Amino acid sequence: MTTPPMVAFVGQQSQAARDVNTASLCRIGQETVQDIVLRTMEIFQLLRNMQLPNGVTYHPSTHQDRLGKLQEHLRMLSVLFRKLRLVYDKCNENCTGLDPVPPEQLIPYVEDDGSSRHNERSASQARPATEERREILEVNKKLKQKNQQLKQIMDQLRNLIWEINSMLAVRS
Repeated sequence: MTTPPMVAFVGQQSQAARDVNTASLCRIGQETVQDIVLRTMEIFQLLRNMQLPNGVTYHPSTHQDRLGKLQEHLRMLSVLFRKLRLVYDKCNENCTGLDPVPPEQLIPYVEDDGSSRHNERSASQARPATEERREILEVNKKLKQKNQQLKQIMDQLRNLIWEINSMLAVRS
């Protein structure tokens, strides 16, 4: 008696999951999610190309072929979701004993002994920031002036074209 393909797949997957670490499982999970997205896009592509359900099919063999492809993609999508669930469960199982560490503690930080140097540094950093802000405001002001000039030129050109068209219409 042979085992069904899905049971064999689950057994192989769980055996393989025991042999890899959590980082590898995360990579496998990421690849599985990418496969799921790809299959989903292919399903939508197939659905877009299929005939509407109004009973009229021009090529029955093409319709059956697309329907078969769609069913295959849906079956594969369900297999990928099961695989993703297995990877997720295994990652959670591997991480249950770990204490959650706040991300702030993972970032190395060097403290200065002199707090006066820190104040001087922040004041010196504030000056360039205000100067940069002032420069940005000046550039924005100049940009608005140029935009206004361009708007005036476009209005003048529009009026000129209107007058030329009017003259041509009166002439003919």
